[in-house]
This record gives sequence, C-alpha cells and structure tokens, in this order.
Amino acid sequence: MKWKTRVTEALDIKYPIIQGGLAYLAYSDLAAAVSNAGGLGQITAMSLADPEDLRNEIRRVRTLTDKPFGVNFAVGQQGRPYDEHLDIAIEENVPVISMTGGNPAAIFERLKDTNIKKLVLVAAKRQAQKAEQLGADAVMVVGQEGGGHLGRNDTGTMVLIPGVVDSVNIPVIASGGIGDGRGLMAALALGAEGIEMGTRFIATEECIHASKIYKEKILSATESDTVVIKRTLGAPARALSNAWTDKILELEKSNPGYEALKTLISGSANKRFIYDGDEEEGFAWAGQVVGLIEDVPTVEELISRIIEDAEKIRENWGMD
Repeated sequence: MKWKTRVTEALDIKYPIIQGGLAYLAYSDLAAAVSNAGGLGQITAMSLADPEDLRNEIRRVRTLTDKPFGVNFAVGQQGRPYDEHLDIAIEENVPVISMTGGNPAAIFERLKDTNIKKLVLVAAKRQAQKAEQLGADAVMVVGQEGGGHLGRNDTGTMVLIPGVVDSVNIPVIASGGIGDGRGLMAALALGAEGIEMGTRFIATEECIHASKIYKEKILSATESDTVVIKRTLGAPARALSNAWTDKILELEKSNPGYEALKTLISGSANKRFIYDGDEEEGFAWAGQVVGLIEDVPTVEELISRIIEDAEKIRENWGMD
C-alpha cells in the first residue's frame, strides 16, 4: 500500500511518521534509525551545550543514513540563546528544522532564503494559523495526552486535530497519545497527514541515552500514571508521576513563581532521572500513551509494526 500524503511528499519520507524532539534524548543514533526505517528522525539542538556538538551530531547522522532528517529547536527554553546552534544547522543545510515552544518568527526570518523545510509544534488553532502565516510547511499539533510541553487549554487530540485541519491550508501532523497503527489511522481519519511520536520512541533500543529504569517505568505505567506540572508558569507539561513531581505540584499550589520552582523543574533534575535512573531525585517526561507501550523494540521493528497494523485497518476499511 502507498503512504503518500503531503507530509511524505514535502519531507521526502516513505511513511508519515515523525520522531519528536525529545530533550536530552534525540541524538544521531535515534534520528538515523527513524529515518532509515522510513520516518523522519530528529536531533534535539538545544540539549547540546556547544554548537559544534550539534555540527558533529548532524554529520554523524549523515554517516548513518542517506535519508532526510530534522533538527529540533526548543525556542522557549529559559535563558538558552539558540542563534549559534541555528547558524550550524543552516551551514550544514539540514533538510528540516522543527520549532517547539516560544515564538518561532525569528527562526523563520533566518530560514526564508534557504530550502530547509519548516515544521512548528502548536497546541491551538490560533498558533497553527500564525505558523502558516509565517511560512510553515506543516504544523505538528499536540493534544493534551502528549508528553512534555502541551497547550494551556487541555484540549484532547480527537477534538484538536480536526479543528486545526479546518483552520489551515498546510498539512497537519497529529501528536499526543499516538503509539501504534491504530493511532496513525485515527489521525488520518481526523484529517491529519502524518503523526509525531515522542514517548513511544523513547522505549526503543536506539534511544540509547534513556536509562533502563526510565524505559522500565514507561513499560509499567498506565495512562493514569502521568501528571501535568508547570501549569502555574503558563507552560504545562506532562511527566511520569513520582515523588519528585509530587513536590512540584505541592509547591505549585501556592503559585510561587519560576524562581521557587526552577531547581525542581531544571534540565539537571530531568537528566538525573532519564540518564541515571534516579527517580527519587528527578522527573521524566511521558505522555498518556505509556498505557499502550508494552515492549522495547528496535525502531525498524516499531515502524514496521505500525505500518503493518495500519494496513490491516485500511484493508478492513476497503481502502487501496
């Protein structure tokens, strides 16, 4: 069966499956594996302290795959200028740049004379319309089920996706709560032309930076074992529930502000869990899709399974 959509055509990929930015986890091994399996893998730029480290990761991806890949910029990170990293991505002429958090207008200005494809993660119709006005090639739309940073309106994927599809002319990529072939077909039925997955790609063999404990927690968690933190900062984000997120939520009851929370929600606290498996001294992002994740396959096995299951659904629907 053919999987041609405007997303596969624009990004020159076989399947309409995109790997999320995954702070501190999305590096060359994972990105290349996703691209080799027919999707679009991504490197997370702002998790690399030195811009030259980003150059090295980009070049390493190119030694591992000849397929398109992306570089993700989390432009809303506290106190993290991205100009030098963006310079590297442009110099290396990466095929795709995706943007999450914050206002992407400055990046669009820098990219306007390039052939780099531009994707923007949004969580509301207004944001999608603004991205289209700026010149986005597609929008990735995350529903409330997703892991990591979300929209402020608690809108689920089933309602959000068709609403955004109806509000823009560019392709929509669905994100949030998607981890298998059923999710892919559901997204297409809602009018999306591809999917983005984050949490599901953490539980793969090629996500080598994720600790064994982190992956085990994803496998054992149910859809009820995640919580949304940082609401009081206007930046809600979903993580695995543990004692550390309990501390954050308890402190947030008094709306203390960023300074009071910054140590608890820092990248260091995140890395203590996801790298070192120290769940007592940190936290880990994850979406409600953890309730559907039961194994740690290779990326190729995962994507093959998603496509195989989706094709069975297409056959049942009588689709070519």
